[in-house]
Amino acid sequence: MSDLANTVERYLEIWNETDATRRAEKIREVFTEDATYTDPLGDVSGHEAINALIGAVQEQFAGLTFSLAGAVDAHHDIARFTWNLAPAGAPEPVAVGFDVVKAGGDGRLSAVYGFLDKVPAAA
Repeated sequence: MSDLANTVERYLEIWNETDATRRAEKIREVFTEDATYTDPLGDVSGHEAINALIGAVQEQFAGLTFSLAGAVDAHHDIARFTWNLAPAGAPEPVAVGFDVVKAGGDGRLSAVYGFLDKVPAAA
C-alpha cells in the first residue's frame, strides 16, 4: 500500500474520532496547516475549521462510521477513493461519497475535494 493510501486511511480515522482534542491532534498529523476541505456542503481551511466541520458532521450523523468502499487509487501526490457512512452492521450505507486528496511536500494532505453520491434526506 502506498504512503498516500495509508494517509487516506488515517484521514478516515479522523472522521470517526469523536473526541475533539484527539481529533485535533490527528488533524495536525495528517493535514498541512493551510489545508483546505471543500465539498458541496462546506468549504473550510486550516486545522481548527476542519475539526469544527468534522465535529458538526458527527453531531448530525451520531453513531455512524465512515469506511473505505474500495481501493484507494493514488499516483504522484493525489488520490481518489469512495467512502461509505453507515451504522455498524448496516446492509446499506446512508451516505456515499467520493473524495480526491492532494498531499503536500511533507506527505500531509493539503487539499480535499469531496463529492456526495448518496445523501440522506436529513443532510
